[in-house]
Amino acid sequence: MGPLTLATDTKNASMSSSDVSKGKAQRLQLIPKKSFASVSIGEEKPFDFLRTLFEGCIAGGTAGVVVETALYPIDTIKTRLQAAHGGGKIVLQGLYSGLAGNLVGVLPASALFVGVYEPAKQKLLKILPDNLSAVAHLTAGAIGGVAASLVRVPTEVVKQRMQTRQFASAPDAVRLIVSKEGFKGLYAGYGSFLLRDLPFDAIQFCIYEQLRIGYKLAARRDLNDPENAAIGAFAGALTGAITTPLDVIKTRLMIQGSANQYKGIADCVQTILREEGPPALLKGIGPRVLWIGIGGSIFFGVLERTKRILAERHHQGSEAPKQD
Repeated sequence: MGPLTLATDTKNASMSSSDVSKGKAQRLQLIPKKSFASVSIGEEKPFDFLRTLFEGCIAGGTAGVVVETALYPIDTIKTRLQAAHGGGKIVLQGLYSGLAGNLVGVLPASALFVGVYEPAKQKLLKILPDNLSAVAHLTAGAIGGVAASLVRVPTEVVKQRMQTRQFASAPDAVRLIVSKEGFKGLYAGYGSFLLRDLPFDAIQFCIYEQLRIGYKLAARRDLNDPENAAIGAFAGALTGAITTPLDVIKTRLMIQGSANQYKGIADCVQTILREEGPPALLKGIGPRVLWIGIGGSIFFGVLERTKRILAERHHQGSEAPKQD
């Protein structure tokens, strides 16, 4: 407002108004983009890809390990429900079966996902107009999912074989799967995994990011940990419910082993519908929604807290030489 009152003639006032208009337009573009990025970066600083990648890997790995350890029993029950044919009974023993081996895969997979997602998201937000921010989040989520799938799929195959009590330990599972089915056995159900996880990752992170943006604009402040956790829970539960049929198909394909009961995704769907009916595609939806809802709360809560701590330490470190 100040520059307008200082204009002394019509020409200067016109130039001042034009400058202010441009300034307002620039500020309107900068403000939303600042709120998009979970790790805040100053507008005057260039995009630091390596730092964003590193901090994303640390935050993602930490969040992944915490949530996987806390909710592993619910995931085991969900897997056994989906694997049961007809009215088969569910065994409630050994609910932590395969956890140690699974964490070996969860740590790098979660680190890789967030490590790729964060820089991809920030790059896309700089390139795309503000009204396409959802596209940036969807695309970044899919890119992160593809990168993480290289680690996630073998981990998921071993985990689910152990959860259904086919193997006693992760090393035995890997050795026997490779000896009986070849290396490709570790990537059983890869197509169905991508069919489930790419939409899941893209939708979940898009919902989460968009809700955070809307909340921050309404509250006119940064979100606290409980608010991040609540938004993460909602995004996770909703996405988990929507993608349950894809999860059932993925589970059936991954646990079939060398028996090759299903010839592919289409055959798996047709067989389930023919032998068990449409409700079978929603098997395990209760534990899945509970697991992913709570998991989303823990994951995004830990993720945002870890990124904030890393950002604060980097900021303190960058200002330390100025104090000399």
